[in-house]
Formats: sequence, C-alpha cells, structure tokens
Amino acid sequence: MQFVTEHPWVLHESLTRGPTARAMIFARISDGARTERERGEQMSLLPVSGAALRSDARVRDAARDIGARYGVDYTDDAAVTELLAERRKALEAEQRRPAAWLGLLALMAGLFLPFGISMSPALDAHLFAVLGAAAALTVIGVALVVHARTQWKRALRNGPLAGYREVLGTARAHGIPLAHIPPWLEGRTTSGGGKGAAPIPTYPPVEPAPAAPAETATAPSATATASVPVPVPVPAKPWAVSRYEQTADEGGWHDEAGCLLILVGAGGVTWAVTVGTGVGYAALLLVPLAVWIWLAGHRQGREKEALREEARQYVKELEAAQAAGARVPELSPQLRELVDGHGH
Repeated sequence: MQFVTEHPWVLHESLTRGPTARAMIFARISDGARTERERGEQMSLLPVSGAALRSDARVRDAARDIGARYGVDYTDDAAVTELLAERRKALEAEQRRPAAWLGLLALMAGLFLPFGISMSPALDAHLFAVLGAAAALTVIGVALVVHARTQWKRALRNGPLAGYREVLGTARAHGIPLAHIPPWLEGRTTSGGGKGAAPIPTYPPVEPAPAAPAETATAPSATATASVPVPVPVPAKPWAVSRYEQTADEGGWHDEAGCLLILVGAGGVTWAVTVGTGVGYAALLLVPLAVWIWLAGHRQGREKEALREEARQYVKELEAAQAAGARVPELSPQLRELVDGHGH
C-alpha cells in the first residue's frame, strides 16, 4: 500500500546498557538526521523556476491568476520552496496518523485470526465467536484505512498544491520543460511508479508566442539590447554524468552470485567427504571464482560511487543555474532518482 511509507522506531532501554548499544542508537539518529538534511537539500531543485514561468507572458499571467486563488505567488521560487517543504511534512504527518496504524493492525488481526483456529483448541471451541470477531476486526480495519487514505488524498488534492499542479500543467502545455516532478507531489509511490492520486493536469499544447516585432531604425540599439534579458546558460553535462546515467541500473548481482558459488563449493566438498569420491573436491575451484566476482563487484561499486558523486555535483550546478534564472531541461530518470533521494 502506497499510503503508509514510513515506519517509526522507538528508543529502547538498551540506551544505558553499554557503549556498543549507545553507538548503534546514536548512529541511527545520525543517519536519520542526515536523511532529513539531504531531503531538504534535494527540494532546492524545483520542477520549474519562476524565471522560466515569467519568460512567457501567457504562463506568467496564468500562474498569477492561479496564485491569486490560493494566496501563493507561484513565480516566487522562495515561496514555492517553502510551500513544498511545508506541504510534504504535512502529508507525511497524515500518513502517520493513528487511524492508519490502527486500521492496518485491525485488518491484519482480522485476516490472520481464522488461521489460528486450527492451532488453538480454545479458539476451535468458540468457532463462531472467533469468526465474528475476525469479521468485525476486518470491517473496522478497512474502514479506518479508507478513512485515513481519504484524509491523505484530500490534503494532497486540495489547497495550494492543487494550484501548483495547475501551474505545472500550464507550463508544460506552453512548451516549458519540467526538470522533475517529485513523486509525492502527485501521490505516486516512493520509487516514482504509477499514475498517482493527484497527477499533473494535462492541457492541450499551446502554440509558441509570436516573435516580437523587429526594432525600427530610429530606435536606439543600446536601449533595445539592454531591455532583452540575457538567458542564463545551463551547465553542460560532463561525461561522467552521462556514464552514470548509462550504468546506474547495472550490477547488483555480484554478492548473490559469489554467495551461490561458495554454497555450491561447500556442497561439493561435503558430498565428496560423505560419499568418499574425489570428484566433489573439484567444487573448490568455485571459491576463487567467487572471490574474483566479489572483487569485481567491489571495484564496480567504487566506480559507480565516484560517478554518483559527479552526478550529485552536476545536480547542484543545475540548482544554482535554476536559481540564477536558467531553464533547466527535463532530467533523466537516473538524475531524478538522485533529486528525489532514491539514488543508490
């Protein structure tokens, strides 16, 4: 279920039991703080900048009309950044409401309670009462989950976020590219799949704005040149970033293959010792192969990590260029995962 995406954890009494436990707990706290800090940094790259919205007078006017209805200036990058951060926290709080957790627990209890009848004579003796309780728990669980999800969808679809999605749909219809769309903004899964509970609206494409008339000969050229804003260039994509986009989804099988070869080698030796045949000892040759595969996977992992750092640096350069007024093109799926915090 996409609605519940995070699981809270609780500090146990092991906080006072020893340095090892304390180190593990504080490392957990540090990881959580780092995740929240990275999440805040990732939100600095907006789907589209205010400068890009203002570059087309029609989009600018539409954005301001929509913003007037919701009380938000969608052409102000600072205001939009604050809005997205605030609404994302509010939606995460909706996901952690007690109704959601209680509903899931009641639903699980109602579904699994009948399976305990065959394992417990006490339950078998009260068959109808147990089935009635299971049905009641299932109904209550479904009702609570549906209620919690309805509240979450209402918070997602209404308010300033709805207006911002209208602005994004208008910008896309006018040919302004959207650098990336956070999955949570459309109510999609954390991996970015699915249509989502609140997708960006799709509007018919709009013809480009007509070109401005040529300057007359009597108009001062210096004034005309000064009135035309100089477009901010988008940083060129380095080779390492292109390489990262090509290899980000590769690999990941070395550990499993190495472990499988080790198990096969151990099984062959066990068979040779048990049966008394020397052929099984040939399986020991698989052990160096497993080590070689592990080393290859480690080397590939280091290379991918170096490329990932280059890609992160490139995303930061795009953020700076967008803040300066550049029109950032649509990012690749691999870079979007980095921006959304799911790059591995």
